[in-house]
Amino acid sequence: MSSDLTTHRGHCHCRTVTWEIQAPAKLHIDECNCSICNLNGFQHIIVPKSKFTLLSGKDNITTYTFNSHIAQHYFCKTCGIESFYVPRSNPDGYSINFRCLERDNVEEYEIVPFDGLNWDTNAQKLAHLSKD
Repeated sequence: MSSDLTTHRGHCHCRTVTWEIQAPAKLHIDECNCSICNLNGFQHIIVPKSKFTLLSGKDNITTYTFNSHIAQHYFCKTCGIESFYVPRSNPDGYSINFRCLERDNVEEYEIVPFDGLNWDTNAQKLAHLSKD
């Protein structure tokens, strides 16, 4: 995938929580089968924190954690959508839900299965994605 960065915007369902990221126009998306991702259909685009900007809705976000409490799952208080979060695999970055991304600047994308059920074996495969 291309390393040239472009601005992508996204939002929750009600558009109260909006954000933008700097990422390639050709996107790599991880589709995880862990307990929470499998239930909510989250498709991951992981970016460094420096490539993420929350544009609106800061006061309308609620947080959910479980197990290790490292991952910070952020949900819109109005519509309940998790459009981004801080992942356990990449606490120095954000995981963006591809399903919440506006597609205007997406040239192409590839969805790759990620085996999150076997977390201890596979988590390190994602660590590089949140590095500048």
